[in-house]
Amino acid sequence: MPDDHPFEPISRQTVSSQIRTQLLERITTGELAPGARMPSERDLSERFRVARTSVREAMQGLASLGVVERRGNRSYVAEHLPEVVVAPGGAGNGKSFVAELFETRRALEVPLFEMAAVRASDEDRERVASLAARFNGSLEIGKFRRLDREFHTTIAASCDNPLLIELYGKVLDRLFRSVEFFTLLSSEANQAEVAKIIADSSDGHHAIAAAFVAGDATAMRLAAESHLDQVEHSMIDKLT
Repeated sequence: MPDDHPFEPISRQTVSSQIRTQLLERITTGELAPGARMPSERDLSERFRVARTSVREAMQGLASLGVVERRGNRSYVAEHLPEVVVAPGGAGNGKSFVAELFETRRALEVPLFEMAAVRASDEDRERVASLAARFNGSLEIGKFRRLDREFHTTIAASCDNPLLIELYGKVLDRLFRSVEFFTLLSSEANQAEVAKIIADSSDGHHAIAAAFVAGDATAMRLAAESHLDQVEHSMIDKLT
């Protein structure tokens, strides 16, 4: 688990439930992806600064929810679909591969977000509204990418279809972790355009959140399509 995402210290009240909540959030947002090995009880107890019995209770709670499973003597994030393996093929360059990933993402994300807009609970809508409020044009690229992923996966998790959620998470994970994607965003020559992408994307996220909170599937489709088109156009046509 990345060290730049520290867990929050745990209070003495409802210790195991607080641990379970934080771990479930990491799983829901894809930071702990389907099939990923969970940290050991010892590791988690040190990170949370609690007794291993509390960690064990939290893990048992996650297992009862069906999001964590045992394989031998280790725990893993539950996985129902085979791993999605994607890599540039043929003579394609980095940008063409990013375009393929966006095309795949669009095919999944737009209908999934429409579904989520209709099925979301009041708590889901409040959480997405809270995440959207954190977007602004001055975010540093690393913080923006983490918030961006959490925002999209939180909406997807509201569709109430575990297989779609897992499939979408796998595709999104490959996009965010691809070398081609990272190279375009980190190039020194692209930083001015990357700053514009962050500003424009913040507006796009606010529009998506508004449609989601309103439960408006039509507005969600338009907002999601517009956002993906804008980001893809900027990355493919304007970054070098």
